Amino acid sequence: MRSAPPGINLLRSIGGKEWSRNAHRSLVLALTFVAYACYHASRKPTSIVKSVLDPESPSSKPPRWPLGPVFTESDGGRTALASPPSQGWPPFNGTDGTAKLGEIDVAFLACYSLGMYAAGHLGDRLNLRQFLAAGMIGSGAFVALFGVGYFLNIHAFGFYLTMQMLAGLLQATGWPSVVAVVGNWFGERKRGLIMGIWNAHTSVGNICGSLLAASVLQRGWGWSFILPGALIGSGGILVYFFLAAYPEDVGLGSSRYGKVNDVQDEEAGQEMESTDDTRNAIGIAKAILIPGVIPFALCLFFSKLVAYTFLYWLPFYLSHTAIGGEYLSVKSAGNLSTLFDVGGIIGGILAGFISDQLNARATTAATFMYLAIPSLYAYHTYGGISRSVNIMLMMITGLFVNGPYALITTAVSADLGTHSSLKGDSRALATVTAIIDGTGSVGAALGPLVTGFLSRHGWSLVFKMLMFGALVAGAFLFVLVRVEIAQIIQQHKNPSTDHPSQQEAEGSVSSPLLMEDS
Repeated sequence: MRSAPPGINLLRSIGGKEWSRNAHRSLVLALTFVAYACYHASRKPTSIVKSVLDPESPSSKPPRWPLGPVFTESDGGRTALASPPSQGWPPFNGTDGTAKLGEIDVAFLACYSLGMYAAGHLGDRLNLRQFLAAGMIGSGAFVALFGVGYFLNIHAFGFYLTMQMLAGLLQATGWPSVVAVVGNWFGERKRGLIMGIWNAHTSVGNICGSLLAASVLQRGWGWSFILPGALIGSGGILVYFFLAAYPEDVGLGSSRYGKVNDVQDEEAGQEMESTDDTRNAIGIAKAILIPGVIPFALCLFFSKLVAYTFLYWLPFYLSHTAIGGEYLSVKSAGNLSTLFDVGGIIGGILAGFISDQLNARATTAATFMYLAIPSLYAYHTYGGISRSVNIMLMMITGLFVNGPYALITTAVSADLGTHSSLKGDSRALATVTAIIDGTGSVGAALGPLVTGFLSRHGWSLVFKMLMFGALVAGAFLFVLVRVEIAQIIQQHKNPSTDHPSQQEAEGSVSSPLLMEDS
């Protein structure tokens, strides 16, 4: 028997009446949005403090420039530390400092990707609310402990490596859980647009994490970890008290396999109460065999390789690259890098909307990845002309890089997790999400690691790697794209058949392809 979260019971007792399904949905969207924004905010500090830990500040650099009241330079230098700014922080300030920074990134992401498979498997079996809350609080503790190393004057590389690994392992609880919760509450109709808007939490979290970490950087880089750690821990407390992971938790019928309105809630709720305990979570092997899972997972491998290289290295790149003949301070670079995520928000919404209109998830994702290639080239080649050109090209690049990443990790994962081959008797949302995003996270670990080595030989090599990654990501969807295009042409010739709404009811990403194995 499921029970409502304690916070919901309290609010019900105070209000004296039951909530509607839409009221619960709104709260679920808000809480999962905040939860995963906190996850991403807690990942940003390492990218912000890279240039403090490993300054690499040749005296030949021209003076840096401020970008106004938000993108401002701190007092006469990169930051105000107890030690001289030019010395950095051992063990990251040696000749291999850049490589060490790449190693802690890959340690985090490797544990994150490995933990993802276990987290998805557990997420379909355990209480999602408690599982998510525990992961957030635990992750926040290890993020904060990384920053405590500053105040305890710790210079052992193993300490920082261990903190990142443990934080990455616990961060893996987040994505399978939030996607599963949203999938439990929302059916397939307009899922791309809804999840595209909802997925803005990724970029909002990156922006907030960057601004928060940069705002306290001058007080000591340790605070740039402690505050985001406290933020995600607080979010975990909110999730524990208020998140209803399933409609059944609050006495409503399931929305997973169809649309349930408020009039049907009582009857559907009674039916689901009797059937919920008999619905089994499927295994990883069976989930992998769901049509579409493998190509989308491989596509996301390269898509996240590109996206996470920007996530972890863009502030460092901005502070070490002349823009209009001038250099940014660390704080300015961290703040300016948030505009990449502003473009990402637009890209995620746009990709979701287009994929809903065309009923073509793969075609939309592949098109965005191919358009990211010229965008990456233009940003690297022309981004140094002026600040305005850099900002414009950065946002365009963010749009095309983050659009397919957002689409695949949200709408596509939810579509496949409720695929018609499951016949409504299995729980696969968290497992499928974990397989796709876990595979993508391996690429997310590889990108920053390789960047740490390639950047020592010039940033042109890094951007060539990113363009190649975008090309391969789109190529993995070739078969799915071909089927979707044939479907669109067929619908154009025979508009009365195979209407998208019918395919949505069947719960597929691309009906002809996915139905052939059903």
